[in-house]
Amino acid sequence: MKRFILLMLLGVVTTISKAQDIDGLFAAGVENAERFANDYLMPGTNGLMYSMNANWFNTADVKPLGGFEISIVANASISNNEHKIFLMDLDLYETEDFSVEFVDNPSERTRMVATALGENNPNIEIDISDNNNPLLTERITLPSGIGDATANLLPTAFIQGAIGLSKGFELKARFVPKVKTDEVDISMYGAGLQIEFTKWLPADKILPVAISGLLAYTNLDATYNLTDTFEIDGDNQRIESNTNTWLLQLVASTKLPVINFYGGLGYIKGESKSDILGTYTVTGGPFIANTYTDPFSVSSEVSSVRGTIGAKLKLGFFRFNAEYHLSEFNAFSLGLNFGFR
Repeated sequence: MKRFILLMLLGVVTTISKAQDIDGLFAAGVENAERFANDYLMPGTNGLMYSMNANWFNTADVKPLGGFEISIVANASISNNEHKIFLMDLDLYETEDFSVEFVDNPSERTRMVATALGENNPNIEIDISDNNNPLLTERITLPSGIGDATANLLPTAFIQGAIGLSKGFELKARFVPKVKTDEVDISMYGAGLQIEFTKWLPADKILPVAISGLLAYTNLDATYNLTDTFEIDGDNQRIESNTNTWLLQLVASTKLPVINFYGGLGYIKGESKSDILGTYTVTGGPFIANTYTDPFSVSSEVSSVRGTIGAKLKLGFFRFNAEYHLSEFNAFSLGLNFGFR
C-alpha cells in the first residue's frame, strides 16, 4: 500500500511543487508571475487529469447482484515533447515602467522555454529593469522542470471497489487514503456507475460480447507547503489545489472464461485550480518591497475524446488487467483485482 501512496504523491508533486521554482518571477510583478505559472504548470495538471481517469473498468460485462471486485490500480499518463515547452513572449511581460529581456540575446523577444515537465539546458536568464531607475534590475533564472526520463510519466494509484446491482447496474468507487507529510497533504476519491445494455436483451446469456456505458467522477485535493522551499520572504506560503474530472465511456468486451479483451470510446472533461496563498515580499527588481497576499490562482481545463484497448486475465479469484488509452495525453494502466462475480 505504501508503494502506491508514493506513486500518487509523485504524480501530484510533479504538477504543483514545481511552483516553488517560480518565486523569482514575483520580481516582475504578480500579474507576470501568474502568466508564467499558468503556462509553466498547465501541462502537468492536464496530464494528471488524464492519469486520474484510467482503469475505471476492465470489462463491459457487469457483475450480478452481490458480485464484487477489489482492485489495486496504478496509472500513468505519458507526456510528449510538445508538453515540455511553451512559447514565452517577453512583450506580454513588459509595461511602460519596466522592461524584460533575455540576457544572452537582448534583441530576441520570443523563445521556447521549459514547462514543469521539461528542462532548460542550458539555463535561460532574463533581466527585469525599472525604466525610471536602471539600478533596479533583477536577473532571474527561469525554472526548469523535471526534464529527465521520469518526466514522461505522470503516475496515479488507487484502491478501487465495484459491486454488482440488479438489472445490469454496477457501482464503483476509488480512493486514496488521506496522506499527510511535512510538505504535502493529499486526498483523492471517485465514484462511477456502469450500465450493461446487453443485460437487458433476452439472449444475454449466449451473446459472445457485452456492451455497457460508464459515467465516473474523480476529485483530488492537495495542499503543498512552500514556506521552507520558496526563496522569497513571506509567511504561510502554500498551494491549495483542487481537481475535478468526469468520464463518459462506451465499453465493449468479450465474454470468455480465462482471457478477455475490451475497448471503448470515451470523453474526458476536467478542471484543475491551484491557489497560491500566503504573503510574498519582493526583495529585488522594479517591485522591490511590494508584499502580495494570496496573490493569484492558476487553472487549466481538459476536454477530449479518448480511445481505450485492454486485456484481462482471470485466474480463480485473481484477475490481472492492462490497458492503454489514446488521447491528448496517452496513458496506460495496470490492475491487480480479486473478487467474486
